[in-house]
Amino acid sequence: MSAVEIVATVAAAAVAAPPVALTLAFVVEVVAGLRVPPPAPAPPALTPPPSPAAAGPRAVIVMPAHDEGPIIAATVARLLPELPAGFELLVVADNCRDDTAAIAEAAGATVVRRDDPTRRGKGYALAHARDSLAARAPESRPAVVMVLDADGATDRASLAAMAARATERPVQAVNLLAPDLTAAPMVQVSNFAFVIKNLVRQTGLARLAGRANLTGTGMAFPWPIFRDAPLATADIVEDLALGLDLARRGALPGFVREATVWSAASNAAGTLQQRTRWEGGFLATSLRRALPAMASALRRGDARDGWAGLSLAIPPLTLLLMVDLAALLVAALLVLAGASAWPAAVLAVAMAAAAVALLVAWRRVGRAFLSPGAAARLPLYVLWKIPLYLKLLGGRPTAWLRAR
Repeated sequence: MSAVEIVATVAAAAVAAPPVALTLAFVVEVVAGLRVPPPAPAPPALTPPPSPAAAGPRAVIVMPAHDEGPIIAATVARLLPELPAGFELLVVADNCRDDTAAIAEAAGATVVRRDDPTRRGKGYALAHARDSLAARAPESRPAVVMVLDADGATDRASLAAMAARATERPVQAVNLLAPDLTAAPMVQVSNFAFVIKNLVRQTGLARLAGRANLTGTGMAFPWPIFRDAPLATADIVEDLALGLDLARRGALPGFVREATVWSAASNAAGTLQQRTRWEGGFLATSLRRALPAMASALRRGDARDGWAGLSLAIPPLTLLLMVDLAALLVAALLVLAGASAWPAAVLAVAMAAAAVALLVAWRRVGRAFLSPGAAARLPLYVLWKIPLYLKLLGGRPTAWLRAR
């Protein structure tokens, strides 16, 4: 092998190695998540009021709401009949310019108002709720605090399961978007990606690392942890950052697979807006925290924390595919320059393994969310996401966005 061929091979290996590692980590996490029998995706419509369950810990559901007047009454009316004994719904009307607070009160929720335009974001709303609860008499404070979005839906069994598991550590329920096979193909693909992230990979992460990522809605905390948590932040992915901060303090969030919270899927424009918000914040957090987390775990010889750091480094599914394709193209071009074909071949095998893992996941848990016809348009979904990543190159969003 000549010097040129050696240099080209080394370059091809350097290009292929990171996407290979991330893609294989994705495959391992998906396979680990699918090894646990998945819950059958149920429609988000709630069942008739169930028979009363045994009394559990006293809990407050905190629901941040920013200009949610058009939907808050329906959300409250849907949720109140599902509350187990000892539960309370607390709506935080946060910097609202409409009548969210009055509508929520009329629907039967407890309401607190926050007006501080200089500090905007869900984290500040949660901190305001925390301060309101802390001001209560000790006997009136909850044992568990849950967080549910203003468009969220769940059922009594899920609430009871979260409360029971959250007396000692933070927990995260399965957080899914309502399936709709009549929605635009791009929305269906995005909903399926949500299933992969919030059900399959969360299950895999829980098995491999003993923890879960917080996803913003369907979270529950013991009161002492919620009381002391760093909530007052404008971080656009405050949920993910909060979970990482709690894990660093030793309070590893658990995963409650038997509990599910649902949110309504948006239209194509709203979906793209929300993905811009989440993916921009996630990528910034990943770039800032993943490598230090892996390095720290390596120094301590902690394989579980090391996997959690590696999982955090895995980019969103579409971006992972784009990175794989770009790296494969570069590695193939280097083969023409004399490089060995094995770096490109290894990457191609990793991509094939990821495709098989996704196919199995779709057959197991995804068919209610993604029709075969919509799945066939995956290449168009990749193109649809390109403007998102171009926009993120100019800076990630910092506002509290809502997808409607």
